[in-house]
Amino acid sequence: MAAFILPLVITTLALAATSFVILSVLYDAVSCYWSTPRRIKKKMAMQGVGGPKPRPFLGNILDVTALLSKSTSQDMPSISHDLVPRLLPHYLVWTAQFGKRFIFWNGIEPRMCLAETDLIKELLSKHSAVTGKSWLQQQGSSHFIGRGLLMANGQNWFHQRHVVAPAFLGNRLKSYAGCMVECTREMLISLENEVKLGRTEFEIGEYMTRITADIISKTEFGSSYEKGKQIFHLLTTLQNLCAQASRHLCLPGSRFFPSKYNREIKALKGKVEGLLMEIIESRKECVENGNDLLGMLLNEMQNKRDNKGFNLNLQIIMDECKTFFFAGHETTALLLTWTLMLLATNPSWQDKVRAEVMAVCNRQAPSLDHLPKLSQLSMVINESLRLYPPASILPRIAFEDIKLGDLEIPKGLSIWIPVLAIHHSEELWGKDANEFKPERFGSSKVFTSGRFIPFASGPRNCVGQSFAVMETKIILAMLIAKFSFAISQNYRHAPVVVLTIKPKYGVQVCLTPLN
Repeated sequence: MAAFILPLVITTLALAATSFVILSVLYDAVSCYWSTPRRIKKKMAMQGVGGPKPRPFLGNILDVTALLSKSTSQDMPSISHDLVPRLLPHYLVWTAQFGKRFIFWNGIEPRMCLAETDLIKELLSKHSAVTGKSWLQQQGSSHFIGRGLLMANGQNWFHQRHVVAPAFLGNRLKSYAGCMVECTREMLISLENEVKLGRTEFEIGEYMTRITADIISKTEFGSSYEKGKQIFHLLTTLQNLCAQASRHLCLPGSRFFPSKYNREIKALKGKVEGLLMEIIESRKECVENGNDLLGMLLNEMQNKRDNKGFNLNLQIIMDECKTFFFAGHETTALLLTWTLMLLATNPSWQDKVRAEVMAVCNRQAPSLDHLPKLSQLSMVINESLRLYPPASILPRIAFEDIKLGDLEIPKGLSIWIPVLAIHHSEELWGKDANEFKPERFGSSKVFTSGRFIPFASGPRNCVGQSFAVMETKIILAMLIAKFSFAISQNYRHAPVVVLTIKPKYGVQVCLTPLN
C-alpha cells in the first residue's frame, strides 16, 4: 500500500509545485504587462499628467521612431546648435500638447518626462536611495556594460560606488596627469609627422577616440594599449548592436529570441570578457602593486571586504571594467570632438583660449597647478557640455512611492529628464540658448540653478567627472598650443544619438602647425 501511495504523493506535490510556478509566472506577467502600468497611468491621470495614447505592447515606440526618422533623415543645412528638433522631436511635439510633464510609453514601460528644474534637483538630491535604473535599461545594456556602477541599484550601487570612488579622488587622481600628458604628446608627434608629409585634413574624432582609449587603458587598468584597443573596438560594436536590439525589449521574451542581433551580441560579449579575463589573470600576481581601478577591485575581492552581503566577484569586476572602458573614453572623446568642432568654427574663442594657455603654461606641458587658472578653457568646455551633452536623456525609476514637489510618484514609474532640452531651453538660458557663448559660464550661478546637468547631480552623479574634465583640459591645452584649426569644407553637420550624441560622419578639421 505504501509503495502505491508514495509515488502518488510525489506526483501530486510535483504537479502542485508546477502549478504554483506557472501561476506565479502568469501573475508576474499580468502584473508587469497590464495591472502595474495601468495602475501607474491611472494615478498620474488623477494628478493631471496625461500623454499620447499608447499602442498595445509597443506603446509610443512607433511614434518616436517615425518622428526621429523624419528629423534625422537629412544632414543639418548649416552648423547650427539647435539640436532639440533633430534629436528630441517627440519631446517638442508632446510638450506642446501636454506641458512640461507628460507620460509616454516605451513598450509596456510608462515614462514621465520631467523638465522642471526644481523638481529635477529634488529628485536627484533627495531620492537617490529609492530611484535608479529600470529593468528595461539594465536589459538593454546587460551585454554591453552589465551590472557595473552605471546600472547598479540600491545597496549594490552603494557598495560599488564606495569601492570605485577612491580611484577618482585626491592624489590618485593627480597621479594620472603625467600619463595624460605623455599620451597627448605622442598624439601630437603623430599629427606633426603627418602634417610634414603633406596632410592637412584630419577626422579629429578618430584621434580623440584613440587617445582617450589609450589613457583609460593605462591609467585605469594598467593594460597594454593593444589589448585596450581591441576591447574598445568590440565595445563600440556592442554599443551599436545593443542600441538596435533594445528597441525590441518591449516584446515579451525578445531577449531570448535567436535573432541575428542576439547571436552577434552574445559572441562579442564572450570576446570582450575573454580579453578582460586575460588582463585580470595577468594582474592577479601583482595586485599589491596595482595603482589603478582594476588593482583596487582585485584587492577588494581578495581581502573579502564584503559589507552586508555584497559580493564583489569576477563578473562584477568585468562589468566595472566594461563600464569604465565605455564611460572613461567614449564620453570624454565626444566632449573633446565637439569642443574642437566649436573652436574650429569660432576662431575668436580659439585665439582667446590659445592666448590664455600660452600665458599660463609658458609653452610647457600643463601641470596640475596650471589647470585651475585656465578659466577661458573651462568656460569653453562647459559650453560644449551644454550644447552637446554626452547623454541627451537622464533616466531614473522609482522603487517605491515618493513625493516629488506637488506630485505623488508611484512605485514603478520611470522618470526621464530631457537633458538636451533643458540645456537648450530659451526659458532657462535666454534667446541665445542655441548659440555658442562660453562667457555665460563666467558666473557661478549657472551651476546652482539645476539647469546644467551634463554629469547628473546629487549622490548618483558621474564618479569620473573630475577625471574627464582634467583629461579634457590637458589634451585641449596641449593641442591648441601646437596647432590652429579650422573646420573643413568636407564637414557635414549631422548629430545623431547612439546612446550618446555623436557626429554621424565625424568631424573633419584642417590643422596648421604653430611656430
